[in-house]
Amino acid sequence: MAWSLGDGVTYALEGSVFIAGAAIQWLRDGLGIIAQAAETQALAESVSDTGGVYMVPAFVGLGAPYWDPYARGTLVGLTRGTGRAHLARAALEAIAYQSRDVLDAMAGDAGAPIRTLRVDGGAAANDFLCQFQADMLGVEVLRPAVTETTGLGAAYLAGVGAGLWQPEDLGARWRLGRRFTPTVSAAARDAGYRGWRRAVERARVWAEPET
Repeated sequence: MAWSLGDGVTYALEGSVFIAGAAIQWLRDGLGIIAQAAETQALAESVSDTGGVYMVPAFVGLGAPYWDPYARGTLVGLTRGTGRAHLARAALEAIAYQSRDVLDAMAGDAGAPIRTLRVDGGAAANDFLCQFQADMLGVEVLRPAVTETTGLGAAYLAGVGAGLWQPEDLGARWRLGRRFTPTVSAAARDAGYRGWRRAVERARVWAEPET
């Protein structure tokens, strides 16, 4: 259930990704290769790709659509030329890949393709991540003018409860901040995603099940 207003109930598809932005925090607090999360955009853009590196941030297992509590985090494809920029880019790309995992599952369940993606939250401020997400999905990614949509939504619902506006008025209050359009070919998109799925398979069922 997404929310209820009066006698009406609205439902939504939901997919859980256990570690997304926390992977960036790990780069900062665990490895110490960045001082703040905002640095990852410039680092990621300083290299043309990850050099074949994939990060699967399964630090507490994998959520949808794998539901594997025994998966563990992996870094694959490392070479002597791998640097912190490649790791930062791989961490950001992992967020987008995990989102694609969930959205592909949702599209399959709903029987309808994803035509656009609206994003919000702190990570949505990262231009590289939003662009890479558009590239990996092959659809436009729309970032709102106010990225803290969760807090804004709670305020809107409080306003509805106070009689300031009607629920049907809320959609018109959304404002576009920036539009990201796909820039890579379908072949490049599919190649990148195949690499991600290979990396995920190496992360799965790594921890020994408890007996």
